[in-house]
Amino acid sequence: MAQEANVTSGKLEHITQFASKYVDARNVDIWLPESYSIKETYAVVYMHDGQMLYDAATTWNKQAWDVDEVAGQLIKEGKTQPFIIVGIWNNSQKRHYEYFPQKPFDQLTKVQQDTVTAQLQKAGRVKGAFQPVSDNYLKFLVTELKPYIDKTYATKSDKNHTFIAGSSMGGLISMYAICEYPKVFGGAACMSTHWPGTFIAANNPMPSAFLAYLEGHLPNPKTHKLYFDYGDQTLDAMYPKLQAAVDKVMISKGYTASQWLTKFFPGKDHSENSWHERFHEPLEFLLGIK
Repeated sequence: MAQEANVTSGKLEHITQFASKYVDARNVDIWLPESYSIKETYAVVYMHDGQMLYDAATTWNKQAWDVDEVAGQLIKEGKTQPFIIVGIWNNSQKRHYEYFPQKPFDQLTKVQQDTVTAQLQKAGRVKGAFQPVSDNYLKFLVTELKPYIDKTYATKSDKNHTFIAGSSMGGLISMYAICEYPKVFGGAACMSTHWPGTFIAANNPMPSAFLAYLEGHLPNPKTHKLYFDYGDQTLDAMYPKLQAAVDKVMISKGYTASQWLTKFFPGKDHSENSWHERFHEPLEFLLGIK
């Protein structure tokens, strides 16, 4: 059994093996701020890779986002509205399948799909032929988990108070979620977004497929907010050129500074420690008090 995380701020409620008809059962952690009261209502941030969010003592690499610390401080200082964080654990064996945007992959030719499979096999991320199941992962989140959270906790359930966030593949699925469910999510934080999809730059059809998908599916810039960021060390070294291409699409679709922010963090790598350092940025952008 996985060790439960401890928090330094607020309170963590742990659901063991939340059942779903769309994906394998998984653990879910709900972080409540210190001020939480059923007499109030709260915005909600849904986050992927839930086992990496709270406590470095319980993670595989001894790093964590420490989201409780960051969120608790922002709320205490009045920099953001009060909010709850729902950390959805990944299924490590199926993480790439669940977080990889399905529709862009399905638009590829058979030859391109085989190329992606070969690149992911080479990286040790998949064994057989690759087929994403992210549409089912999002169905679980939107039709099963969110209704449970809204019923159990004092939430503001409308899209203007419902956000989705993650890093790397979690950044990709957050982008996909706000595009697929614009009536559910009003904002997305996509940190160190893994635009390559695979781990090879050459002969990789995915970045172009993601750009084409964004062209056709980005939500209305007047009613949605998107945050992107990237570093330039370790895996993040693949991102600067790809994020620049995404930024061009954002501009062409009418996104301006009030609804969209892309930030570059030179010298920063692809790690929980880096995301911890800057997690306040998307939170203030998405949930800040004007």
